[in-house]
Amino acid sequence: MSLRNIAIIAHVDHGKTTLVDQLFRQSGTFRDNQRVEERAMDSNDLEKERGITILAKPTSVEWAPPGGGESVRINIVDTPGHADFGGEVERILSMVDGVILLVDSSEGAMPQTKFVTGKALALGLRPIVVVNKVDRPDERIQEVLDEVFDLFVSLEATDEQLDFPVLYASGRNGYASDDPSRREGTLIPMFEKIVEHVPPPALDVDAPFTFLVTLLDRDNFLGRILTGRVTSGKVKVNQAIHALDMDGNVIETGRASKIMSFQGLERVPVEEAQAGDIISLAGLAVATVSNTICDTSVSVPIQAQPIDPPTLSMRFAVNDSPMAGREGTKVTSRMIRDRLAREAESNVAVKVTESADKDSFEVAGRGELQLGVLIETMRREGFELSISRPRVLFGEDEDGGKTEPYETVMIDVDDEFSGTVVEKMNLRKAEMTDMRPSGGGKTRITFSAPSRGLIGYHGEFLSDTRGTGIMNRLFEKYGPHKGKIEGRKNGVLISNGAGEANAYALGPLEERGVLMVGVGEALYEGMIIGENAKPDDLEVNPMKSKALTNFRASGKDDAVRLTPPWKLTLEQAIAYIDDDELVEVTPKTIRLRKRWLDPNERKRMSRSKAA
Repeated sequence: MSLRNIAIIAHVDHGKTTLVDQLFRQSGTFRDNQRVEERAMDSNDLEKERGITILAKPTSVEWAPPGGGESVRINIVDTPGHADFGGEVERILSMVDGVILLVDSSEGAMPQTKFVTGKALALGLRPIVVVNKVDRPDERIQEVLDEVFDLFVSLEATDEQLDFPVLYASGRNGYASDDPSRREGTLIPMFEKIVEHVPPPALDVDAPFTFLVTLLDRDNFLGRILTGRVTSGKVKVNQAIHALDMDGNVIETGRASKIMSFQGLERVPVEEAQAGDIISLAGLAVATVSNTICDTSVSVPIQAQPIDPPTLSMRFAVNDSPMAGREGTKVTSRMIRDRLAREAESNVAVKVTESADKDSFEVAGRGELQLGVLIETMRREGFELSISRPRVLFGEDEDGGKTEPYETVMIDVDDEFSGTVVEKMNLRKAEMTDMRPSGGGKTRITFSAPSRGLIGYHGEFLSDTRGTGIMNRLFEKYGPHKGKIEGRKNGVLISNGAGEANAYALGPLEERGVLMVGVGEALYEGMIIGENAKPDDLEVNPMKSKALTNFRASGKDDAVRLTPPWKLTLEQAIAYIDDDELVEVTPKTIRLRKRWLDPNERKRMSRSKAA
């Protein structure tokens, strides 16, 4: 049986995981009567809820040509489409010999497509371009193909890479064709194109066994599971192996206690694997991502793909609010430390450093979404945390000057909102690099913006564009420091005591700003209950009840009618807070609070900061 290894590259929500579902069905991986969830590759709860791929996952299908002939095993790696999870993308590209670039027939090539495609072209991979969702009423197939060609040119693709084959497909309806006007059929043309265009692994089966770890997982019974492609030679169960770091030092010696290959969505034990196979291997306790696992006779490591540095960090600390420990089961700094250590071990894009006082941790990652997903995952596992405002990680240039991370921001908005967006981005020190109509009364604007200025902007952007704007971001470079950037303009309403929120007290407070709490919610001193309409913070009493007296009014008391409170999601809360505020995260609740709950302590700290 011949072998092909491919990765699927696509922007968020361009139909990549849906297409893989159809490849499963049409190759016979699933039985006709087998019950399979939609987007089967999105196995993580957060992936299903958000409709995005977070973890890179290998799978395989076996396809037999309809006219007879040798069956082909196609290993497919479903890659994350968001640049925040780019640490996954960079590694898995080293496992494959070809890529399918999936682009939406209306939206075209987007920033995350550019990010991953640039990595793939640099490795010399030749893409197959698939224009997906060709049945959309707003499709613009020819313009999208022109955009893809321009993108390849800008990424310095070779002549061979620019001569790419094109398929027109609808992943949801399960057809692909060379003909852009076709609206029915099967995915047989895609299988044929993969077999024809992607070369089989050209690796040496007779050389000593070598294997580069690209993904890391953990199993309660098998321990650490290392996934990657066998680069050369063969490996058998119980064979003696050792692990080399990137400098060639032996970090661990052991045996391959279990070897597993991928069949559909499952890992299946095998006795032997050879060069070209994508496998999972158990038996080592220390080896990690980018290490080389090899025969004990090998001393030279495989060159690992470099990974872009973290650009953003947050402080994870023990929850020390008056309501700590009421909802979570994992509340101590030791539990938080162990969990973050496990995350940093399996996710090379995350860096964790412990503070001097041992009760907080600086967690650095690629962006707000990546760290937000980590916090949400920990929250669902029963952790309670307090999270600080994100801050960017600065660097230095060759002359000792301060540098900061920049991002390419691509914004699609209705024409009427483009002026507002440009004005707001200018205030955040962004430079416009391109502006063009994208059809349907929309404009596409591209900016180069410091990451620092984009923290907290997404919510404001959605308000400015009435929820119709789409913003995509991609790490661009480290550039010169842009100086001071204005943050949040409004102050907050702060509870001056502990108790339950009262309708009688909340009614008049609505005139002061926007409330974030409802009637009957438990509050404590220093907790943020709303946004002030003015720039200053304001301490208020949301627990005040109506005094009972013997006097009766001649008219009936007016019933208090409150506007539903503004409930922030986790990402919104992290982006909203200021430097002297924290987000309190528990399994059931997200609260905003001041870092220093006591008002006298707050005044003292603000005076010392001003001095």
